[in-house]
Amino acid sequence: MALRQFGAAAAVTVALAFATPAYALTEIQWWHAMSGGNNDIVNKLAAEFNASQSDYKVVPTFKGSYPDTMNAGIAAFRAGNAPHIMQVFEVGTATMMSATGAIKPVYQLMKDAGEPFDPKAYLPTITGYYSTSKGDMLSFPFNSSSMVMWINKDELKKAGIAEIPKTWPEVFAAAKKLKAAGHETCGFSNAWASWAHIEQFSAWHNVPIGTKANGLDGFDTVLTFNSPLHVKHLQNLIDLQKDKTYDYSGRENKSEARFGSGECAIFLTSSGYYATAKSTAKFDFTSAPMPYYPDAAGAPQNSIIGGASLWVMGGKKPDEYKGVAKFFTFLSDTNRQAKLHQESGYLPITKAAYEKTKADGFYEKNPVPETPLKELTNKEPTENSRGLRFGNMVQMRDVWAEQIEAALAGQKTAQQALDEAVAKGNAMLRTFEKTAK
Repeated sequence: MALRQFGAAAAVTVALAFATPAYALTEIQWWHAMSGGNNDIVNKLAAEFNASQSDYKVVPTFKGSYPDTMNAGIAAFRAGNAPHIMQVFEVGTATMMSATGAIKPVYQLMKDAGEPFDPKAYLPTITGYYSTSKGDMLSFPFNSSSMVMWINKDELKKAGIAEIPKTWPEVFAAAKKLKAAGHETCGFSNAWASWAHIEQFSAWHNVPIGTKANGLDGFDTVLTFNSPLHVKHLQNLIDLQKDKTYDYSGRENKSEARFGSGECAIFLTSSGYYATAKSTAKFDFTSAPMPYYPDAAGAPQNSIIGGASLWVMGGKKPDEYKGVAKFFTFLSDTNRQAKLHQESGYLPITKAAYEKTKADGFYEKNPVPETPLKELTNKEPTENSRGLRFGNMVQMRDVWAEQIEAALAGQKTAQQALDEAVAKGNAMLRTFEKTAK
């Protein structure tokens, strides 16, 4: 009726105004790997940003697991239709860093867009992982995490376990009690096999995964995780796997439901599992630091980060990059970061968000999200515990997991499996160096 009232000419004017590109929203495609409760958080963040302004629209799209998302993004870039933002897990960092032309460094993005950006505002244990040796941040920290030990307090109580285990021998003993109390298929387990038993295990015990500070000081590193301590640990898992006191749960995190269902009462996985645990677990649960061997000198040391960061893909228009930069500024807001940390279990990426969470007294009532922060800051990092940066790491993880699986199946000794994992990994590193130079 209104259009008729103003006449045909007015109607045409209105139609043209809405069709003019200047009034159109600029879409920002964001590919991610967040499932379960964290998928809801991603969608909520995008919706909040979209409602906060009228120039840009962030469109989040779930692309599967971390490896699936990274592979999809790389394939899309080669085909000329990459998303603007791609979530890449931490072990893909070296591969992304070497992809000259495929990425737009975040520090350059923010500078070009005129957005406020101070790398020192972010937690150094996180930013160091995603920065050059000069301190230039290449990707934007998003869902940083660490590995923690999830505990079903109700089941431990039923099994007569008075205290949450702190050491590996205590975990083994508790798992045997749980198995005797009815947990026949799983005394304890973990997700992310190589992250748990090679990467985090090494940092927590202050032993190297490889030379050159685990690759942070140069590509030409040599893997060393076939040490006596690594062999001892894998052999213990082999022995316990025989009667399912320990039960292997795969290379990724699809197995986390074994904890949420109550099947596995002790389960090692990411601190980022918090949102899903809150929504699925029907029992009293908590998280605790990863276990350690008490006879290992200096253990526990500090954990290393996991999770993922947001990489900005190359070849986009200036106005699209401006929208991405504004979205990153939006994500860095102190109140928003504090809330995101408190809801998801992922680490607050800024110092201010961590301080606000502490000042608000959140951890006094909700200690679970602070567990990974305590692990990361347990001791000053060493060359063995600063992190890792290996090329072809995504593929190497599969090779390492294959060897762990062969050992657990009784096909190889612990020493044979880790020797082969190291040898094959070194060959993959040499291949990466040739393509990266």
